[in-house]
Amino acid sequence: MSRLLAAVFCLPLLLGLLPAQAGEEALFSADGYRQDRYRSPTPATVEGAQTVDTATLQRMLESADQPVLIDVFRRPWLHGQFVSDEAHQNIPGSLWLANVGEGTAEAPWLDYFSHYLKQASGGDQARALVLYCKSDCWLSWNASKRAAALGYTRLYWYRDGIDAWQQAGLPVQTATPEPLP
Repeated sequence: MSRLLAAVFCLPLLLGLLPAQAGEEALFSADGYRQDRYRSPTPATVEGAQTVDTATLQRMLESADQPVLIDVFRRPWLHGQFVSDEAHQNIPGSLWLANVGEGTAEAPWLDYFSHYLKQASGGDQARALVLYCKSDCWLSWNASKRAAALGYTRLYWYRDGIDAWQQAGLPVQTATPEPLP
C-alpha cells in the first residue's frame, strides 16, 4: 500500500504537474512576454531579431550603415518623471528608452516606444535597430519582440548587453532616458 501511495504522490512530480510548474508558466504573458525575474538567464535567440555578440556589434557600428542603438534598461518612474540615485552607463550614441521592455507594457510606454523608434528610424521600419540592456536581462528580449510586433524588420538583439561591452574595455557614456513625449 505504501508503494502505491508513493506512486500516486510522485506521478505528478514525474509528469511535471506540480504547482511550481504552473508558477513558471506565469513568468510569461499570454502573448509571450516575460513578466517577472527579468535578471535571469535568457535564451540564445528571440523571435524577430538576430542575436549579435560584441565583435559583431563593433563591426556593425564601424560600417557605413550604422544601426540605431536602443538601451532598454529600467528606470523608476514616479510622479511623472524618471528617478534614480545612481548614474547609468550605455554604449555611446545609444537612445535610452527606459521601461519599454516590461512584460506588461501600459499604453503610455507603448506610445513612448513607438514614438522614439519611429523618430530614430526616420519612419523606415527596415532601419537596423540593436536592442540591449544588461547581460541575462529579459527586458531587451521583450523589447526586441515588441519592436518586431510594431513591424520593424531589421532587429538585432545584443544579448550580452552593456556588461559585455564594458568587459571588452569599450567606451561608455553616462545616459539619461528619453522623456515621455
